[in-house]
Amino acid sequence: MADTQETRRSGGLSDAVARLGGSMVALLRSRLELATLEFEEQRESATELLVLVLSGVLLGLFALLFASVFVIAYFWDAYRLHAIAGVTLFYVVLAVLVVVRLKKLQRERPPAFAATLAEFSHDAAALKREQ
Repeated sequence: MADTQETRRSGGLSDAVARLGGSMVALLRSRLELATLEFEEQRESATELLVLVLSGVLLGLFALLFASVFVIAYFWDAYRLHAIAGVTLFYVVLAVLVVVRLKKLQRERPPAFAATLAEFSHDAAALKREQ
């Protein structure tokens, strides 16, 4: 009879450890799936953003080049230096505005994998409460 009680205790303990291990593996798996999903979303977003930025920059550069040539050619006879200075000042102002906007976007952008990190924090808090 003592053997059956010891078997039940060790079976109960091993079952509990097995269930705990299974739960931890399932929890870790779901968190890794979430991280993988967020990584894929970040990659797709970054690819689309890169294509749009490069296209916009290229088209914008062509437009600015021809607009600059037009302004300088229009004022070439009477105000050639003023036209060149004006075009240059225009580009400097645009560059400053772009840098300011980029800094603002960088400050406001949420960190990557924010949802995954939040879930890990919730998990850690739940494990601390269990102890």
